[in-house]
Amino acid sequence: MAKVSTVKYPQWSKLPIGGVWKEGSSTQYETVKNPYNEEVLAEIKLANKSDIDEAYNKAKEAQAKWAKVSAYEKASLLEKVAELIEERRQEIVTMLVEESGSSIVKANVEVDASIGDTKEAAKYPFKMEGTIHSSLIPGKENRVYRNPIGVIGAITPWNWPFYLTIRVVAPAIATGNSIVLKADSQTPITGGLMIAKIFEDAGLPQGLINVIVADVSEIGDSMVDHPIPRVISFTGSTAAGKRIGAVAGQNLKKVALELGGNNVMIVLDDADVDQAVSAAAFGKFFHQGQICLSANRIMVDRKIYPAFVEKFKEVTSTIKVGNPAEDGNIIGPLINEKQVDRIVKFVEQSVSEGATVEIEGKVEGKLMSPFVLSNVTNDMAVAQNELFGPVAAIMPIDGEEEAIRIANASNFGLSGSVFSGSLERGIKVAHEIETGMIHVNDQTVNVEPNMPFGGEKLSGIGRYCGEEALEEFTTVKWMSVQNDPRQYPFS
Repeated sequence: MAKVSTVKYPQWSKLPIGGVWKEGSSTQYETVKNPYNEEVLAEIKLANKSDIDEAYNKAKEAQAKWAKVSAYEKASLLEKVAELIEERRQEIVTMLVEESGSSIVKANVEVDASIGDTKEAAKYPFKMEGTIHSSLIPGKENRVYRNPIGVIGAITPWNWPFYLTIRVVAPAIATGNSIVLKADSQTPITGGLMIAKIFEDAGLPQGLINVIVADVSEIGDSMVDHPIPRVISFTGSTAAGKRIGAVAGQNLKKVALELGGNNVMIVLDDADVDQAVSAAAFGKFFHQGQICLSANRIMVDRKIYPAFVEKFKEVTSTIKVGNPAEDGNIIGPLINEKQVDRIVKFVEQSVSEGATVEIEGKVEGKLMSPFVLSNVTNDMAVAQNELFGPVAAIMPIDGEEEAIRIANASNFGLSGSVFSGSLERGIKVAHEIETGMIHVNDQTVNVEPNMPFGGEKLSGIGRYCGEEALEEFTTVKWMSVQNDPRQYPFS
């Protein structure tokens, strides 16, 4: 793409590679635009394979020194990062609104979650401890040490760019690693460049965070098959995750994959309908439904189905659509036209398959107002595919056994939700759903810094956040120490 002349944020034109902010070595440029009004935010000369090689080599050099820095210094730096995120909240929120189409509410939630994960990561340096164990052999002790894994390769998405990048960068740095990050080219500022600058301003040594913005057709698999990174972290589609997992597996690299979801929200016959409707609207339409955790299949018992659908329509009709920079607007633009076309096709196909249109949304460019479909069955397009848009698919069910069966018929298992007037009943059903995360009497979109985040089946491998993040970004070493001379059967 040719370089343009009018750019709103020219300061975000360079990439931090090896401790130096510079242009990429590709001949191509990426024009970063506001998805709502097409305003040009940044013009970035892309990186190529030579930049990736340099980034990984510089990251390896920097990591060897960082690993030896005290836990107190690492923790202090992470605390400083959290402070800077809060201090720069308005700047980050504005950029999230302009670059990713986030509403002001969603952008602030993203900043809050990022602060929470950074503060949680500040605890990790003190958990890089060794333990001493007994031995079967006289005069020996066994030691187990938790060590940094080295260099992390990370590929992050566009929908929650700041948070989903912080979720990888903060624990990686806290546990003594360095990182080479490929930010999504649609959101490279909030998804990488701003984060690198915040860590730099907090005092992080040069070379520990490197940001790549590149065209996949030019760099191929070089982010994954490069010999230096020992862990590849990826958040994105299942199709891309399968490819990354296969390439990493050929080189025996560890992967942490957070992939797609086809999340169920089950509303049982004894549920509080008003509360369930309110939760479902949030879980479906927050950030235009462009969340891997969104409620994709809303299953409602037939006994309360008519009341639920009518009340859901009432709530949906109050949701404001438009410029995400304006207070009160909940639904802003989808990230690109391709997403809009994809979603419209799923809706049209499902209607032809027998779904009833309760609310027919309007499409104006990348703005899509909510669609509500009822009488959806699990074999329809809107139930079989992760929508990633403001389309509510409401399915009637006959009891909890059918709900469990339909829920588990999916190859995905990221998040879920169960609403019931009986907590014990809700918990019982939740236990039966094959998913990495599930919430009783709450909607599907939840994240907490101290709780394990990840999916089952085609929704991914590994866990982010909480104690489980240590397992993803560290390795353990067994060292035995023979204190007394050992007697061998040979002389």
